[in-house]
Amino acid sequence: MTQMTAALPDRDVRRARVAVGVLFFTNGAMFANLIPRYPQIKTDLGMSNAAYGLSVAAFPMGALIAGTAAGLLVRRFGSASVAAVGMALTGVGVIAAGLAPVTVVFALALFVAGSLDAIADVAQNGHGLRVQRRYGRSIINSFHAIWSVGAVTGGLMAAAAIARGLPRGAHLVLSSVLLAVIALLAWRFCLPGTETELEPVQERADGQPAVAAGRSPVSPTTALTVGALVLIAMAGTVVEDSGNSWATLYLSDSLDAPAAIAALGYIALVGAQFVGRLFGDRLVDRFGQRTIARAGGAFAAAGMGLALAFPSVWGTVLGFAAAGFGVATLVPAAMHEADELPGLRPGTGLTVVSWLMRLGFLLSPPVVGAVADATSLRAGLLVVPVAGLIVVLTAGVLSQRPHHRQALTAPSETPPSP
Repeated sequence: MTQMTAALPDRDVRRARVAVGVLFFTNGAMFANLIPRYPQIKTDLGMSNAAYGLSVAAFPMGALIAGTAAGLLVRRFGSASVAAVGMALTGVGVIAAGLAPVTVVFALALFVAGSLDAIADVAQNGHGLRVQRRYGRSIINSFHAIWSVGAVTGGLMAAAAIARGLPRGAHLVLSSVLLAVIALLAWRFCLPGTETELEPVQERADGQPAVAAGRSPVSPTTALTVGALVLIAMAGTVVEDSGNSWATLYLSDSLDAPAAIAALGYIALVGAQFVGRLFGDRLVDRFGQRTIARAGGAFAAAGMGLALAFPSVWGTVLGFAAAGFGVATLVPAAMHEADELPGLRPGTGLTVVSWLMRLGFLLSPPVVGAVADATSLRAGLLVVPVAGLIVVLTAGVLSQRPHHRQALTAPSETPPSP
């Protein structure tokens, strides 16, 4: 038996699902408005590939340092408020990065933006998982699909601004303010309360309350599982970073693609990622997280591997699309599995995986940049197929069949329909 909190009306739960989707959309679109401006910023500031790689690594460095505070802030203020306010403040860092006069300021602005983005990211995923428990089935991939829609939208907003000759500062101020306002408006429709208040209390077979989550020592098995989940999530972030930091540069500098075509590498990756996440929940419910993750890792490794082996503009665009499609469910799968681990306080597993997975964003840019300066960017992008192979090897820690908690509804009510 499980003692549960009073259920919210179906309408409120559905509104909360829409609100979380809006938060994911703004999170995807906010930073994506800056990414297509990277080549221009790199040229204006006279950065080498190595310097550029180290500069963009400041974003995940900030995320890694600030990520440890996410769980505490979520438990103190609630995931909805932390997600919305954090998203609005992230826009300040994006604007500062776009207007940076020198490389050091650019890196510092990305550090601040990464710190705020990490906190907002953990919070919105935590709130999404709360809503998922109300539904009693997987919906987390749909939120990440909406993030991909936001990323594509942000990329297209930037491409349109560049095409129309809109100054970088004006473009980023307008887009950041607009998205911040949308995130703050979505806040009011999220679930009320904090994670600790709404977390169900488990009972033992004799009807007595069980030991509170996180009060007993974490077992070695749980620790190893968390480590494997971090590797899976990191593989997803490495592939995402290949699109964020290098797709446009590789197509324009190495393959001589026109600027408008070069932007399609990033858009193809996040667009294909959206398609994978759009169908991800149904595929996971049918085949299990493990099977989908292994198949996706193999697909990403094969697709990008072929694109690098036989370089061409359109083959590379397709290669980035294959990579995005293959890793579509990896980060949501790792987060979901971590949030369900026994013996951890509410939000702890999610925070740890969300925090450490950013090592992929942190390590990938300088490594790829150093390899690119020493050999070629084509060689540096081999991190993508390698990441796919790592997923194939570590996916065994994921559930073969979905294991959802019972929906948090009263006995007389049914979970919300789609």
